[in-house]
Amino acid sequence: MAACLVYRSDNMAETYLYLPLGTVFSDLPDALQLTFGEPSLVIRLDIKADMKLAQADPAQVLRAIDEQGYFLQLPPKLPVEELISRRFS
Repeated sequence: MAACLVYRSDNMAETYLYLPLGTVFSDLPDALQLTFGEPSLVIRLDIKADMKLAQADPAQVLRAIDEQGYFLQLPPKLPVEELISRRFS
């Protein structure tokens, strides 16, 4: 289990950053900070391998947090038709 804060990117649509409690955004790699932009707190989660997350595999989230200290959730890959539909709805 990992207690995390989840942040939304102000620069990149549908992009989220999972950071374990106690991790400071300014300690992350410079390139990640620059690309991600200003983080906006979304939620605090206690992530367990058997829980359901909306668009991420919890086991993958936990593994990334353990190995690199964060998990970056990028936007889902959607068919072009759906992207167009969302854009003009």
